[in-house]
Amino acid sequence: MDLIPQSNVVHKLEKRSLLIAINCIAGLSIFFFGYDQGMMGGVNNAQNYYEDTMNFGHKGPDGPIIDDTLLQGGIVSIYYLGTLVGCLVGGSFGDRYGRIKTIALGAAWAVFGASLQTSAQNHVWMIFARLINGWGTGILNAIVPVWATETAEHKSRGQFVAIEFTLNIFGVVVAYWLEYGCKFYTGGNGSFVWRFPIAFQIVPLLFLLGIVWIFPESPRWLVKVGREEEARYILGRLRGETGDDIGKAEAEFQDIRNIAELERKTAKTQSYFAMLFGIGSGKLHTGRRVQLVVWLQIMQEWIGIAGVTIYAPTIFRTAGIADKDMATLICVFTLDRIGRRWTLYWGSVVQGIAMFLAGGFARLGLNEPAGSSSARGYSSGAVAMIFLFTATFGATWLTVPWLYPAEIFPLEVRAKGNAWGVVGWSIGNGWLTLILPYMFKALGEKTYYIFGACNALTIPMVWALYPESNQRTLEEMNLLFASDSIWNWEAERNFALLKEQNPELVQAAQRGHSVIDPETGLPRQGSVTRGMSLDASALTPHGRHDDGLVEEKQSFKHNQ
Repeated sequence: MDLIPQSNVVHKLEKRSLLIAINCIAGLSIFFFGYDQGMMGGVNNAQNYYEDTMNFGHKGPDGPIIDDTLLQGGIVSIYYLGTLVGCLVGGSFGDRYGRIKTIALGAAWAVFGASLQTSAQNHVWMIFARLINGWGTGILNAIVPVWATETAEHKSRGQFVAIEFTLNIFGVVVAYWLEYGCKFYTGGNGSFVWRFPIAFQIVPLLFLLGIVWIFPESPRWLVKVGREEEARYILGRLRGETGDDIGKAEAEFQDIRNIAELERKTAKTQSYFAMLFGIGSGKLHTGRRVQLVVWLQIMQEWIGIAGVTIYAPTIFRTAGIADKDMATLICVFTLDRIGRRWTLYWGSVVQGIAMFLAGGFARLGLNEPAGSSSARGYSSGAVAMIFLFTATFGATWLTVPWLYPAEIFPLEVRAKGNAWGVVGWSIGNGWLTLILPYMFKALGEKTYYIFGACNALTIPMVWALYPESNQRTLEEMNLLFASDSIWNWEAERNFALLKEQNPELVQAAQRGHSVIDPETGLPRQGSVTRGMSLDASALTPHGRHDDGLVEEKQSFKHNQ
């Protein structure tokens, strides 16, 4: 394959080894994401930072006393405004110029932002540096999950993304322990205590920027832009071409081409504005998909993790860190077995109970004499419930809201669609981190009751509105969301009907990956099916239109 440089790892690795290599690079970006999140908790507690440089607090007998809560929250939350802008840039750039170039752009921009944060001399400097750094993070968050899902096989897509988010938690762990170690340098009084942890994130970013160029582009994006020979070669390396793997890559390749052709017929070119309101999307219903991913990400923050991660770092310097890290591994083994919906269900139930009990135990502890054995017992119960919450979150809600947006959007706008998920995350995180200090100050432990109620709210929300994406190819998602109804049960019924009416539209997930044409008995030569429709009422079960015309086929020769 002369079109792909010989230095590319796609020539040296194949199948699972190639997928693992891609997963490691995607995981490096997710590690940076986790590190950047965990880092600010410790930075906010550095005396030189909050007292001498940012001037929003002073040292008290038991730790920092915050004099300007708005400034403290603003420095943290402005980062999420940057991620919001960055993800929109990344989504648009990624759909136009490819996944690899976008990852490189995001890494370079994040290095620039991290350098500015490291050298910040006052709060104005830090605010703009956080904004710029957030832009780079937003670009990476918009494109990396898309690249990962577009290369993974549909049967193990969730597993690979869950592995990547285990590295997200590892990034949080590294941030907390690095900051803990820095406190022993010069007694924890100098700027090194907070500047070095900020600068440390540049290391994985530079490595990502340098190595991503030797990794393969998404075969789905290559098909979208007409570079089919490269796409077919990369798919062959990802899925294998010998033994039991014969036909897998070809079947998936035909599915991608069929769906790409159908998308071009079904919907006009989609801007972010058009996607938000579903303008011109026809049966693709991109507006509904945007609303689903935005609210899923917002609810991910409102179930309680934002407050735990950013404003309670001392909790996770103990055994809770390890618990959460191991809990994410639970998701690796269960996400592709029980599905996205059931993963969210059991997570919401356990998390909700934990939040209500944490609030209750905290209140009981406050009602007892300070320092008494009963007060310590109730407080220990509250801490245990926080540990239970974080462990459950790592096994459930940490991964699914990032995986789902990368799965469900049409190929034509998949990067933009995933960017909308990052928009939801940015809104949920930015909004919550800005008002959390006020919530805890006004409501105290009752804040946990709000988080518990949000967990309860997510159960009927997911049950009624979110179709299952597990064990379905990316190409099948257009059939899954073709129903005009917003309800999940209608989507499933319509999906089953469309698969019956369009038997040749998607074949990689069925018929044992067969690529034998049933009419001729010969191997398929890249037929892109004409006359396919996402309107279940327009076709009979045998793929004929109501006027009785049989669908046409246009064949393409492909040199393998």
